Amino acid sequence: MSVLPRLKRRPEFLRVAATRRKWVAPGLIVQVRKRHVEEASTKDARVGFTVSRKVGNSVKRNRARRRLKAAADIMMTRHAQEGMDFVIIGRKNTLK
Repeated sequence: MSVLPRLKRRPEFLRVAATRRKWVAPGLIVQVRKRHVEEASTKDARVGFTVSRKVGNSVKRNRARRRLKAAADIMMTRHAQEGMDFVIIGRKNTLK
């Protein structure tokens, strides 16, 4: 099982959010964007993670982020479409 490349810079996250394509669940929000061919450094899907302070202190936020990363590494390495960017946003229910 390989790990997906990560989104790390703020402009990358903002480009994904600007598409306004998202799926909302009690434990997380997934935002999606299809990359253009000229900006693709890799054909693989890329994923970024964020958890706001609304979720809790830094210990809780980091726990939520680790859970999201583990779930994404299991599921998205198999099922994510090539050339897509995903931002996974943790919510309070991520901790449950």
